[in-house]
Amino acid sequence: MAAPVVHFEVMGTDRQALGRFYGELFGWTVQSLDQPPYEVIDTRSGAGIDGGIGAVDDAGAQYVSVYAQTEDIHKTFDRAVEMGAEVMLPVSEVPGVVTFAILRDPQGNVFGMVTPGEGPGVSEGDGVSVDWFEFTVPDPKALHDFYVELFGWEPMASEGELAEGDYVYYQVNTGDGGIGGGFGNSPDGRSHFALYATVDELQPYIDRAEELGGSTALPPMKVAHVEFAQVKDPQGNVFGLYKRRPGD
Repeated sequence: MAAPVVHFEVMGTDRQALGRFYGELFGWTVQSLDQPPYEVIDTRSGAGIDGGIGAVDDAGAQYVSVYAQTEDIHKTFDRAVEMGAEVMLPVSEVPGVVTFAILRDPQGNVFGMVTPGEGPGVSEGDGVSVDWFEFTVPDPKALHDFYVELFGWEPMASEGELAEGDYVYYQVNTGDGGIGGGFGNSPDGRSHFALYATVDELQPYIDRAEELGGSTALPPMKVAHVEFAQVKDPQGNVFGLYKRRPGD
């Protein structure tokens, strides 16, 4: 059985400030918890996945990641380590809340795993949905194969279907209740990860992100059937925006 991607996470030095930024940018409801210290996000979009915002002490340690839901977290965790993942946080439990673990994959990206829960899920509303993740890394085929083997994700397209020149892109379906994702070539030879939110138009969100203290990380581009861009939040995390092009 596949392990669907069911949760996203943004980490920064000021979790409450990040909560305000993303709440105002995307129309999300953000609830601040003291124990454990965390900002719980309901995207209020009726689709995609919900998420959260946590805190790190060092400004250089912030990151964005996703969590895959696995039935046997100890077995999956051990397998990840056998396959070359680095342990950031071993399997841990917040009593009555969640059991989870955090690792780095063989190309340096942070990812998590979590046990099945009975959370409320994404509520209906006018918020923006988070429904795609993307790794751009030195060896996208190797990383694609790592996650497919570890989590049982289903490949959606072959290299030949999405290759353009030296660029390749692999897509995966993570399973029921999860969002899809892709693996592409890194533009600078380093590993990068980004979440993507579906929007009607890119530029209003780019402009609003800048008004809220963020910046443009990648201006709008058109590739295949989508138009996409990336913004940086005020603490340096990259977050993607995309829209499907008319007729696709």
